Amino acid sequence: MNIFSFSPFGYEGALVNVEVDLRRGIPAIDIVGLADGAVKESRERMQAAIRNAGFDFPMERVLISLSPADLKKEGAGFDLPIALAVLAANAESKGENDFISEPVLVMGELELSGKIRPIKGVHAAVETAIANGIKKCIVPLLNADEAREISGMGVYGADTLQNAVYALKEEGFYVEQTSTLEGKLTLPENCVCVDGVIFPKVSEGFEFAEVKGQFQLIRALQIAACGGHNLMAAGAPGCGKTMAIQKFPVINPILSLEEAQSVTRIWSLAGLIKPSQPLVRIPPFRTPHQTSSIEGMCGGGVQCRPGEISLAHKGVLFLDEAAEFKSSVLQMLRVPIEKGNITLCRAGRVTTYPADFQLFMAVNPCPCGNYGSKSKICLCSAKSLEQYWKKFSAPLLDRIDLRVFVDNEETKDLQAADSLRENLKSTADIQKSIAKGINFMRKRQGSKKNAKLLPEEVSNFCIQTEESKAALERAVERYGFSPRAISSCLKTARTIADLAQSERIEVPHMQEAIDLHKLCASLVPEL
Repeated sequence: MNIFSFSPFGYEGALVNVEVDLRRGIPAIDIVGLADGAVKESRERMQAAIRNAGFDFPMERVLISLSPADLKKEGAGFDLPIALAVLAANAESKGENDFISEPVLVMGELELSGKIRPIKGVHAAVETAIANGIKKCIVPLLNADEAREISGMGVYGADTLQNAVYALKEEGFYVEQTSTLEGKLTLPENCVCVDGVIFPKVSEGFEFAEVKGQFQLIRALQIAACGGHNLMAAGAPGCGKTMAIQKFPVINPILSLEEAQSVTRIWSLAGLIKPSQPLVRIPPFRTPHQTSSIEGMCGGGVQCRPGEISLAHKGVLFLDEAAEFKSSVLQMLRVPIEKGNITLCRAGRVTTYPADFQLFMAVNPCPCGNYGSKSKICLCSAKSLEQYWKKFSAPLLDRIDLRVFVDNEETKDLQAADSLRENLKSTADIQKSIAKGINFMRKRQGSKKNAKLLPEEVSNFCIQTEESKAALERAVERYGFSPRAISSCLKTARTIADLAQSERIEVPHMQEAIDLHKLCASLVPEL
């Protein structure tokens, strides 16, 4: 019998083979294999737990090997595998080898009494184990549901060391949830199905009817939810931009099973999985503070823990008061937005985290917040205004598809404002319109969202009328759009056409996309 554990590093991690050798000599416990302080201390916890659980601890010299030897092992999750390996070696030395022959993944932290405490990283460990042919695992009882989300793995949730030992001797203790994918086709809890698209249920504080007057921002959020576009809302303090954006999760469709597995793995490594929510189906909505460092945003540390952009994978990264973030932090976002992942290098090791997120930013138009207001006077100098917007840089703003200026007064010059007032009154109305747009989009290109279309896919799917092409050409000449901005306008117009159930991009669709792309840039002509 081989006992394996898991050593987390970055997104991938590695399996660790736990071996025990009993030899003659002065009783002692030696741990080899680049174990850190927490792992070395496990020999004391493990020895006390074995005795307090009613088992005999071997009186020989105990050598514990954690291989591969050149991989650093960290954390308290090695307590249980080491204890079981010691007991198995002791039983074998006495000729009592009645353990199962298959390899087993074991993870868990031991209390001195023999009880098992939950740990983080179980989902990632089980996923790695099943990929390496291991089909049985023993994990803490509170982590059992998390482990069972991986199809094909026989899971035993142990609450004490005694039960874990019994599981090593009886194959019938392992429960395999072979129907994981089929079972999850039912409607998740606290969700509602709208025309075949599943959204979170509208709860208190997430009703868009509470947002008064900001129809242009609500329209932009509708487009962002349907097509997966990035968004920036600029406006005076107190105009409602943050309140409206924070309601976005309720109109963002839940994750597919494939997307949920990758998100759950990241959250498991970060220790954010709740026993009541073993599989993350609601898209993440991360709102880091303005004092966040580059390491906090992109990830890092000794074990390359995930940062905010990875925790926002398949969800939204919302930067409120974005101008208060460090310029280096904002510029770091450019590559992950483009690639959908981030590669971290630490101590000669490399890991790549998924980071496919939507970037939402709320920002004041100037340091005092009154630039562009119809009722207040801006007291900022031209130099301070330039320095304020220079922090974002044109390359970063060029990656923002939707740019909305939010005024304190109701916008009166928005194209088709009357129809917006009629069709976007409540969250339920918005969910219904987004569901229609998503269904129209899926019939054409599958599950890929418009914002993620490749250049060749843009030419295939973003079919324009001649009048629409002419409108885009005039906008390029007038506003000096870059090739990336042109592609952005095409993708946004494609989403608007999907919401309108139109096969081709018409002039109104393209004109609205152009207006949404140029708004914030027009605040500061230099950008």
